[in-house]
Amino acid sequence: MIIQIDTREKPKAIQRILKDFKEHDVKFFSSKLYVGDYMNPKKPDVVVDRKQNLSEICANVGSNAAEHERFRAEIQRANEIGIKVIVLIEHGRGYTTLNDVKFWQNPRLKESPKATSGDKLYKILRTMCDKYDMEVTFCEKDETGRRIRELLSNDE
Repeated sequence: MIIQIDTREKPKAIQRILKDFKEHDVKFFSSKLYVGDYMNPKKPDVVVDRKQNLSEICANVGSNAAEHERFRAEIQRANEIGIKVIVLIEHGRGYTTLNDVKFWQNPRLKESPKATSGDKLYKILRTMCDKYDMEVTFCEKDETGRRIRELLSNDE
């Protein structure tokens, strides 16, 4: 398997992912992707967009209108050309399905009552999944490389 990694992925943040790829004989290279962070060139109709936790995806789609629009436009562009975006959130610890997001306690709620709640984040993500055929899945940080390999496998 070969995996293309978007050039905007920070090398320090993905060291454990690259280690997993090397351990499983996955070849990889960095090159700018149109959408997402990881793609199998033999299966270009699916990309993985990695998020380090629920706080990051919340920042992408929550109360910041400009950031929400940027993320939505990226997902919409992918959808328009037939690319499925799988958002892989490295949150772990009891989060296995999108429904689990409803119960997330946003740490920013202590500072700002206007911060996005778990229930509101769930509704935003559910709408995007339904409207743009986006998928949201979860993993522990030490499972990210394996999950990316599974999600992008073309059964070689």
